[in-house]
Amino acid sequence: MNEQLIVDYKNFLNNGKTERECVEQIIKMAEKKGYKNITKFKKLTPGDKVYITKMNKAVGLFEIGFEPVEKGMNILCAHIDSPRLDAKQNPFYEKDCITYMNTHYYGGIKKYQWTTIPLAIHGVVVKKDGKSVNVVIGENQDEPVFCISDILPHLAQDQMKEKASDFIKGEDLDVIMGSVSPSNTDNLTKEEKKELKEKSKKTVLALLKEMYGIEEKDFESAELEIVPAGKARDMGLDRSMILGYGQDDRSCAYASVAAMLEIHAGKRTTCCLCVDKEEIGSVGATGMASNLFENMTAEIVARTEASYSELTLRRCLENSYMLSSDVNAAYDPMNANLFDKDNTSMLGGGVTFQKYTGSRGKSGASDANPEFIAKVRAAMYDSNVTYQMAELGKVDQGGGGTIAYHAAKYGMNVLDGGVAVLSMHAPWEITSKEDISQMYECCKAFLGLN
Repeated sequence: MNEQLIVDYKNFLNNGKTERECVEQIIKMAEKKGYKNITKFKKLTPGDKVYITKMNKAVGLFEIGFEPVEKGMNILCAHIDSPRLDAKQNPFYEKDCITYMNTHYYGGIKKYQWTTIPLAIHGVVVKKDGKSVNVVIGENQDEPVFCISDILPHLAQDQMKEKASDFIKGEDLDVIMGSVSPSNTDNLTKEEKKELKEKSKKTVLALLKEMYGIEEKDFESAELEIVPAGKARDMGLDRSMILGYGQDDRSCAYASVAAMLEIHAGKRTTCCLCVDKEEIGSVGATGMASNLFENMTAEIVARTEASYSELTLRRCLENSYMLSSDVNAAYDPMNANLFDKDNTSMLGGGVTFQKYTGSRGKSGASDANPEFIAKVRAAMYDSNVTYQMAELGKVDQGGGGTIAYHAAKYGMNVLDGGVAVLSMHAPWEITSKEDISQMYECCKAFLGLN
């Protein structure tokens, strides 16, 4: 097991709880290895290393190979968004002396898991003059944290009769920001009563202005993400596992980036792509369903060829190989009935390859060709990488998709591969250190495919 990799990975999780924070870290890592913003290049030659960003929430790393780019690239692709709560654009309100932040959950979550745990706020507020203010509250020991309350068991008889999907409503996932003691207003004047109205909210807004120089209206152009507060930790007495937020899919993203920065391109140009919005369907300008990757590749083609050619771009995409690096559900012995044990991923079993994903009848799947799987298998064997072939769960239990089919539309060979995760999409997810190490080795081997 690669001990330094694990230390660096946990630091990446701790410092990258939003897409923007992940992109910032990835760029810093890349620049230390000689990568430069593509805008600094008019022409790219073999060995050049560049990065391209999109809206500070997606990033692509490229190292130019010796073959013409139309022969294709070796691509590692992962997503860096994770389930969370997002602040609404008019987020603050006071209700009976308690001030709340109004939220909208992002991605597939079990809503009840987000109550009564310490939460932190990460994000950016952009003022009218265009100035961006970075906000992080709740991670340092001397900072306050936030929380969503839940009703006590003594009064929860009706709540406990409801379905788990229903007893916490989406509109009830509002974060407590502050409170004031109730006041007796019987003998107060009208002006004094007006002064007391929304006293807690006024206090919260005053503190935010003092700390960050932001006004209530500035939250109309803000992107604040509410995430679990705290650091990734070793888990188990044997320290064989990691407990941390956002391991879907930052475990694969970090392993991909680390491998990309370690391996030099040979014949084929190599690429590591970290994208946004996978948890909500890869939509938007920073998601894989957009023209994001096509546009990035066009920038590479324009700088490696004597003249830009749309046909060269199409050939490059079609001839490329991609490892769609996303996590898989680890076998859970406490819920064994949900899994086909012969076709499931075991925690600590190495990299998990999935020929296809999707739901039930493979709906929404990318289904890899066996010839390409054989090529990948051979590379894993040559590099002594431990791997397992798996599905997400039993056929009719549900399922899930990845970004693979968005890349497959170009005609390229794509295979899903990633890390097995227990408690996927929970605020705190569980991975095996051995699997993280094997994923890193897998990514290095994949980049060397010919």
